[in-house]
Amino acid sequence: MTVCPSLPDLRFGINRHTVMTDFPKTFEMGPGLFVGLAGLATDIQTVQQKLNFRMKMFELREGRKMRPNTFSTMLSHLLYERRFGPFFVNPIVAGYDYVENKPFISSMDLIGAITIPEDFVAAGTSEDSLMGMCEALWFENMNPEELFEATSQAIMNSFDRDSLAGWGAEVHIIEKHQVTTRRIKTRMD
Repeated sequence: MTVCPSLPDLRFGINRHTVMTDFPKTFEMGPGLFVGLAGLATDIQTVQQKLNFRMKMFELREGRKMRPNTFSTMLSHLLYERRFGPFFVNPIVAGYDYVENKPFISSMDLIGAITIPEDFVAAGTSEDSLMGMCEALWFENMNPEELFEATSQAIMNSFDRDSLAGWGAEVHIIEKHQVTTRRIKTRMD
């Protein structure tokens, strides 16, 4: 059983102006636990720093690593605390729950309303076209190589439909015993 989070692009831009072509939007928060943050660049950095702080405090207080479901709930609370002046991020949490021995994915809106789907989630610049491609290419019980291929095809095809997305993507394939990170090169126009 594998899970594969990826946020569409590495581009950081202001409207049609590209500022940076290697902007990190996916962060490893623990063993087999990733969070992807799509949205306003300053809010991405702020939320990531606050998450690091809260993760470390949890580990000090509890003496154990945080499970993906717990992390997702903590992130939801962090976003809901700021509901009247929200962080402009759309998070995706993906990880492997070693206690329940199964993959976990969730997504949230900017005030922390959690969605825990069975199949896939998408966030970011090309979210609408990416959802359509994922619906067409995803099926249950995919092995890691099939999952990477389906994700790569979905990302590359959705980039072709969105002129503001691109500059490659980062794909993390989370399995029970390993995490494989691959970079996809896409169009750069």
